[in-house]
Amino acid sequence: MGRKRKSTVPFIVLGLAIVGGGLWRHLDQMPGSPLTRLCTRVVDGDTIQLEGGERVRLIGVDTPESVAPNRPQEFFGLEAAAFTRQLVEGKQVRLEFGDERYDIYGRTLAYVYLLEDGTFLNSEIIRRGYGYAYTRFPFRYRDEFRRLQREARENRIGLWAR
Repeated sequence: MGRKRKSTVPFIVLGLAIVGGGLWRHLDQMPGSPLTRLCTRVVDGDTIQLEGGERVRLIGVDTPESVAPNRPQEFFGLEAAAFTRQLVEGKQVRLEFGDERYDIYGRTLAYVYLLEDGTFLNSEIIRRGYGYAYTRFPFRYRDEFRRLQREARENRIGLWAR
């Protein structure tokens, strides 16, 4: 009797799975991916608009109002909007989602990262004192955002300076 030949199929399948998994992990960071989009406009400090008109509300961040209808402009609202505009308008961003995908106004809820350098927009706004940690609802970075707000307040940064 001849020897049994070992099948190479399982090894090929395993190899393809490893390579494919590695590529899949990076697809969301490539321009044109469903999670990577161009920010065309900053609505206010905590809301941006993407190519195609989709509005994105930043999870865990609240900035003073600068354009709310039927409400006066709030202290530091224009500065917060300008800061967000300077960081993301006209740039590629990557979105990550939390437990809820949309808010009651139909806006997409997301964590936003700048594609060019990986800056985490949501936390950067709080760290630099342009917004507050919005902790009314649970979210992944709640403790980190609270810590960043506390540090900005203690160091009198941004809206905490006065």
